[in-house]
Amino acid sequence: MVDSTPDSGFATRLKAIRERIDLAARSAGRNPVDIRLLPVTKTVESARLREAVAAGCRRLGENKVQEAARKHHELSDLDIEWAVIGHLQTNKARNVAAFATEFQALDSLRLAEALDRRLQAAGRGMVVLVQVNTSGEASKSGVAPGETLDLLRALRPFSSLRVNGLMTLAARSEDEESVRRCFRLLRELRDRGRDESLVGDGELSMGMSGDFEAAVEEGATCVRIGTALFGVRALPTK
Repeated sequence: MVDSTPDSGFATRLKAIRERIDLAARSAGRNPVDIRLLPVTKTVESARLREAVAAGCRRLGENKVQEAARKHHELSDLDIEWAVIGHLQTNKARNVAAFATEFQALDSLRLAEALDRRLQAAGRGMVVLVQVNTSGEASKSGVAPGETLDLLRALRPFSSLRVNGLMTLAARSEDEESVRRCFRLLRELRDRGRDESLVGDGELSMGMSGDFEAAVEEGATCVRIGTALFGVRALPTK
């Protein structure tokens, strides 16, 4: 059961998640050091994030750029980096370019152009992952699997964007095989991208609190964990 009590034993939960990642990796014949855990801080207030940083987390993931920018300011005294992992409108590219180290939801050439322009103006570079809609669900963002390689090829001219791999959200399903199919498809696309040197280190960001062990077994190099670390998110008040 996920502990939803604020600031209660974060380091203990972090240790438990890392042990589960290690076990899943070893069961698949992988080295656990090849998988990074990205804490997802959606709706978690900055005061609680200081506990995460004290426990050793140095890069935090945030879905919404406005929330990430606010927390970046509130925690500016800490040595941490921010990864924006949610859908981004082109008119918010400037906000991301101002502070984020990593962007995991690149899904169009138009957005790439906007980000590159803003990063060039700021004299910065950024690691980006292309988001792929492996489930085909209309509710999810991401480029279609069949268009992924074309987008990766089109990103080559953007010198401020370091394209380093792919990201996906698996199918919303209780059927583990349906979930694993999404992970395997992303891995296959990554491998094809590697053949053309399109994906840098070949990062695979896939797997969240409910399915990260299956993702690790299918090749994830980054798992995005929110609820299992910080507890169930509070519902907005009416």
